Amino acid sequence: MKKQTGRLQAMVLVMALIMTVFMGRAFLLQAFDARAYAEQAAAQMKASRELVAQRGTITDRNGVVLAASEPAVRIIADPLMISRNGVDTSVDMGPKQTAKAEQAPTAIAEILVHYLGGSLEDYLPTLTDVSRQHYAVVATQVPAWTYEQIRADLAAGKRYSGDPAIDNPDEKPSAWYGIYKEDDPIRYYPSGDVASNIVGFMGTDDETRRPVGAGGLEYALNKQLTGTYGKEVYDTSANGRIPLGSSTLIPAVNGTDYQLTIDSEMQLIANQALAQGIRNAAAKNGIAIVMNVKTGELLALSTSPGFDSNEPAKADAQNLGNTAASAPYEPGSVQKVLTMAALVDAGLMTPDTKVEIPATIRSGDGSIKDAFPHGTIHLTGSGVVANSSNIGTVLLSRQMDKQTLVNYYSSFGLGKKTNVGLPGESSGWLPKSDMADYTFDQIVFGQGLSLTALQMAAAVAAIANDGIYNAPTLLRATSPGGSGQFTPVATQEPRRVISPEASKMVLQMMESVVTKDPSRQLENYRVAGKTGTAQRVDPTCGCYRGYTASYVGVAPAEDPQLLVYVMIDQPTKGSDGSALALPVANQILNLALPRYGVKPSTEPAPKAVLEYEP
Repeated sequence: MKKQTGRLQAMVLVMALIMTVFMGRAFLLQAFDARAYAEQAAAQMKASRELVAQRGTITDRNGVVLAASEPAVRIIADPLMISRNGVDTSVDMGPKQTAKAEQAPTAIAEILVHYLGGSLEDYLPTLTDVSRQHYAVVATQVPAWTYEQIRADLAAGKRYSGDPAIDNPDEKPSAWYGIYKEDDPIRYYPSGDVASNIVGFMGTDDETRRPVGAGGLEYALNKQLTGTYGKEVYDTSANGRIPLGSSTLIPAVNGTDYQLTIDSEMQLIANQALAQGIRNAAAKNGIAIVMNVKTGELLALSTSPGFDSNEPAKADAQNLGNTAASAPYEPGSVQKVLTMAALVDAGLMTPDTKVEIPATIRSGDGSIKDAFPHGTIHLTGSGVVANSSNIGTVLLSRQMDKQTLVNYYSSFGLGKKTNVGLPGESSGWLPKSDMADYTFDQIVFGQGLSLTALQMAAAVAAIANDGIYNAPTLLRATSPGGSGQFTPVATQEPRRVISPEASKMVLQMMESVVTKDPSRQLENYRVAGKTGTAQRVDPTCGCYRGYTASYVGVAPAEDPQLLVYVMIDQPTKGSDGSALALPVANQILNLALPRYGVKPSTEPAPKAVLEYEP
C-alpha cells in the first residue's frame, strides 16, 4: 500500500513539473516573446519594390534631345506561383484547381509569344523552373503599353491555343497568376550616331540589374543622370499585394538633365564632311572639332568611324570612345603655331624676322631637313610658317631655353588633361626641361611629344583669342531632378597665355599659310590656318609607320570667332595635311560661319613678305 502511495506521489510530482514548464513557456511567449513573434509575422507579410528614378535627359544647346528615357518594364515570373496558378501552398488544391494549374505555364507562354514574339520553348523553361521560386526574368525593356496588354490577357484567363477551357463555359474565365513587372525604362537616342561619341551608351549592372552608363557622358555622369532610387514597402499575402493594406513610401528623386554646348546640326555637318574626307584619303579614322574661339565651347566634336548609341553592340570596340580626348598623337607642323607664339611673346622674333635656312642642320647624331628640297634659302618669320620649314623653326627656337619653352607649352594646356568631362581623357606627353638637345629640336615642329586633338584645338584657340586660354567645354547647363530650370555650368577660369600683340602677330603668320595658295582661301572670309603632316608612331613596333594629316583654321582672321581642327589618321591616298585635312575644314567653316551669324570679311588679307634678299 505504501509503495502504491509513493508511486502516486511521484507521478503527481512529475505532472506538476511538466505543467510548470508549460505554464512558464506560455508566460514567456505572452510576456516576453510576443512582440518578437508579432514583428516576425508582420515581416513575413511585407513586401517591397524599388521605385526607379527617371534618368536625366541630354540635349544639345538648342534643346534637341540626344538621349532620353521612355517607360518600359522588366517582366518577372514567379515559377512557384505559376505551378499552382496562385493557390497558396498551404491549401490543398482540388481537381479543377490542379487542372487549371497544369495549363498555366503553356497559357502564359502563349500570351508572351503573342505580344513579345518567339516560341513557347523560349519561355516555358523559365516559367516552369520552380527552383528559382519567386523571381525569374522573362523579358527586359518591354514597352509599358505592351505589358498592359499582357496583363489584361492574364487577368482575363486568355488562351491562344484553342484548347478547351478548364473553367465553366458559362462562367467568366479565371485569371492566370505568377507574372509581374519591374520598372526598366528604355534609353533611346533620337539622333542615332550624330553625337554618339559624346553622349555614349548604356549597359546593365550585373548585380543590381539596374541600367548604367557604359560610355561617353552616360558613363561619366552616370550618378547625376541616374538620380536616387526610391522604395515602397507594403502588406502582402501569398496572392500578392493587399489592396487596403498599409504601405511606406520613400519617393525616387529623378536624375539631372544636361544641356550640352554641342549644336547637333553642326555636329551632323562635321560628321558628314569628316566621313567624306576619310573616304577620299582612304584613311583609318579622323577627328573634326568646331570650337567657339571666344568661349571655348565645343559646337561639334566629331570622330569617325562612329556608332549608333541605340546599338553599340554592332560597333567595333575601338570606335566606342572619343579619340579627340583619349588618343594622343604627334601633331606635326600645327605645333609650329604654339612654338611661334612662345617665341613672339618672349620677344625673340616677329613675322618679319629674317632667317637664313640651309639645306639641312645637325641635331644630335642626325640631321633635320624640310619636307621640300632646297639649298640655302632666306625666309622671314611668316615665310617659315607659310612654307612649314622645320629647319627655320628649329633655328628660331634655339634662342629659347628648354625650361621656358616647356613652360609656354604647359600654359597652352599640353601635358595635362583639359577636363572636358569625357571618360578616358589622356594628358598626352610633354618632355621635361632636362630633355636632350635633339628632343628639343624635334618638339618645336611637332615630333617627340604627344597631345590630343582637344588639347591642340584649345591651344590654338587661345592664341587666336587675343592670347586668352579658355578650357574646352561640353556641358552648358544642368537641371537637377528634371525641374526644367537650367543653371549654367561653372567653367574653368580663363587665363592669359600670350600678349594681345603676340596673338596678332601669330595670326598674321598663320594667315600667310592661306594666302600663299588661293585654293586654300574661303570666298567671303579671311582665314588664318596651319597645315600639319606628321609621321605616326605605331605602338606595335615602337617605330614610325604611316602618317597623320591635319589642318587648323580660325576665321575671320581679323577677329577670330570659330576654330575648326581636322585630323585624318593613317591615310593611304596621300599624306599632306593641305590636300587631305584642309578641304574638310574649309567645307565645315563655309557652313559654320554664316550659321552663327559671323559677318564676312570686308578688308582683304594683308600681303605677307615671305622671303628676303640677303
